[in-house]
Amino acid sequence: MEESKFLRLGSVPSTQDVARDLPVGSIVVADHQSSGRGTHGRRWEAPPGTALLASFVLAPSPVLSLVVGVAAAEACGPPVRLKWPNDLLLDGRKLGGILVEATPVKAVAGIGINLTWAPDGAARLDRPRDEVLASLRAEIERWTAAPTDVVLIRWHELSATLGRRVRIEVSGQVTEGIAQDIGPRGELIVDGVPFVAGTVTHL
Repeated sequence: MEESKFLRLGSVPSTQDVARDLPVGSIVVADHQSSGRGTHGRRWEAPPGTALLASFVLAPSPVLSLVVGVAAAEACGPPVRLKWPNDLLLDGRKLGGILVEATPVKAVAGIGINLTWAPDGAARLDRPRDEVLASLRAEIERWTAAPTDVVLIRWHELSATLGRRVRIEVSGQVTEGIAQDIGPRGELIVDGVPFVAGTVTHL
């Protein structure tokens, strides 16, 4: 079996690209990403050294994005909430994001958290990177071992999305309604209709 690795790098195109070929249990952290990406092909940009940029190689799971979201929110601290499917919010503003890219044998979970700088309208955590990384490693280990029902309960408690009116866009189709619940595989249920992916706007 390949040995898991912890890699701390300077500037890379993307921690996801480095982590993709590493075994489960590996972690890649970088000071800067020249081609960082979020969901739906969006770019993730931050000046060198101002954000926690990490990718964790994990065993695949249908609810892994929720697992990693809960772990990241717990690592950041009590004020941080979760916006479905993969954003971290602080005082209603985006603090960070999560990107999970999975194959049948492993998944790479990329996490970006604004620490000492944030784009206009976004939030920053203002905590030392190594401190947040240590918390994140511990929380990911804790929550990847937790039963799915426990993860879903905690996601409910941390959610900034459930119970409010949202607009969800999937492949150009827009739906508005009340975000009622999360399904057993992490799907968002809006007015009785489950969505497995999409861009959500809080209204």
